[in-house]
Amino acid sequence: MSTKTISLHRTRRLGRLTAWLATGLLGFCLLFVPASAQQKLSGTVFFDYTFYLSNNGPITTPPPDNPNFKNNFLHFRRVYFRYDNKINDNISFRLTLDGDTLKATDAANKADDKFRPYLKHMYVQINNLIPDSDIKIGMADTITFKLAEDRWGYRSVAKTLLDGYKDITGKDIDATSADLGINISGKILRPLRYQVMLSSGEGYSKPERDKHKKLSANLQLIPLAGLSLVGYIDYEKQDVGAKAFTYKGDLLVDFIPNLTLGAEYFVYRNDKNLLDGERYDRSGLSVFGRYNLIPEKLNLFARFDHYEPNNLATNDEISLIIAGLDWAPLHSSLKLQPNIWVYDYKDPLKKNDLILNLTFLMSF
Repeated sequence: MSTKTISLHRTRRLGRLTAWLATGLLGFCLLFVPASAQQKLSGTVFFDYTFYLSNNGPITTPPPDNPNFKNNFLHFRRVYFRYDNKINDNISFRLTLDGDTLKATDAANKADDKFRPYLKHMYVQINNLIPDSDIKIGMADTITFKLAEDRWGYRSVAKTLLDGYKDITGKDIDATSADLGINISGKILRPLRYQVMLSSGEGYSKPERDKHKKLSANLQLIPLAGLSLVGYIDYEKQDVGAKAFTYKGDLLVDFIPNLTLGAEYFVYRNDKNLLDGERYDRSGLSVFGRYNLIPEKLNLFARFDHYEPNNLATNDEISLIIAGLDWAPLHSSLKLQPNIWVYDYKDPLKKNDLILNLTFLMSF
């Protein structure tokens, strides 16, 4: 049996085990929680119709060896199904199943790209065990970019800077939206909040591969209502003699009526990232905003990202502009979000990519 086949079988066994554990825990909660517990089921689905408006960029150029290259297509990007159980004022539970297309092969080595569910969240939250704080234990949101993602508000359109960095550049910065561990967040003073997380460092889609853990922390200063300054750092030991750090700062503004603004900047330093024996950094900047034109009906949004995959290399930088509308024609649970993406490459040999998405968002 080949190594690839063994790995596939192991992945399937792990997926089945995770599904059984999630189902068992959900059944336990439904059967044994008090009758007074507040339970809620919710879901979110978003999918796109994508059309390439250019045909000579790195993304949109048809490869000569692929006559079936698609310059327009429909595709699901996410399907969330969530179960929340508030047992009492101090204890609650969350289970989230996500869905994505996994590139895999079946036993006959044929493509098997079904849209598959997987576990995204499974944690218990305990409030006020530490005064003015809450503790999450299990598979929970990381603290890396959650504050910025909430202000951006359009996960259906695009991931935030760090979350989508590898998608845009092809380079890893070891950032994930959920991980297995313990997360403590709370308030030190009225204008000062904190978050600390100890996690496996592997994210929600992989088992832990080594003994090293990832330690993350941030401080959020709120000098006045609607203005936040956030400083973030994480650390994880790599191989012997190697370590990785992420440094990040956010500016979040929403005290102007109908307008929300935000900015993120980060640097990722990993001793294993070397060019001619010298360590290089990966970094990025994102500036975004959204404006409410008609309450509960129509918003405008725009964003500018700049990516620097290697500060020692030349002509590898990428800039990305995203702009669009958020329209709820019938109800806030059903939205149409037409958006356009413009990629600009510093490399003079690469032409711009221009992509139009019509995003459909449904929630309940």
